[in-house]
Amino acid sequence: MNDETPEPVRVAMERARAAGFAYSCEPAVGRLLATLAAGVPEGGRVLEIGTGAGVGLAWLVSGLLPRADVTVTTIECDLGRAELVTNGDWPGFVDLRSGDALDLLPGLGAFDLVFADAEAGKQVGLELTIAALSPRGVLVVDDMVPAPAVVWDAEFARRQEAVRRTLLGHERLVAVELAGHGSGVILATAR
Repeated sequence: MNDETPEPVRVAMERARAAGFAYSCEPAVGRLLATLAAGVPEGGRVLEIGTGAGVGLAWLVSGLLPRADVTVTTIECDLGRAELVTNGDWPGFVDLRSGDALDLLPGLGAFDLVFADAEAGKQVGLELTIAALSPRGVLVVDDMVPAPAVVWDAEFARRQEAVRRTLLGHERLVAVELAGHGSGVILATAR
């Protein structure tokens, strides 16, 4: 993948800007997602928890195209954002879901790549997200360090630290913390 921003990502970034959505996936994390998506096995399944304005989804799609042998399921709890993203021009392999990830996760099956980018499935219900990993499935969790202009309140910092400890110490995962990558990433693979 070169340094140019892929077209699906440019479109999603414009959608986020127009909607005033300020919490989109950072380019460094997005390129990681695209790279990992490119390695998803034939017939594989990808899950994104927290669609937002679709920027992370666009990075995943850009790593998969021109393939069409995969399924990308993305979940957004905010109905307005879900509708905004639904109006995008997505490949047929994208499955957009709106609802609470904690309610949806148990019925979705197993995934080869999971991007947990929402409170549900990360700070709350992390075990459901881990359970959704196929053997050798990869989990990406971002926003693990505060942005330079952001100060986490004590409760949010405590919850993020609990996520960090769980991922780095979970018996089912082999994990690494990439604190200097984008918004801080923990990358884990299911045993």
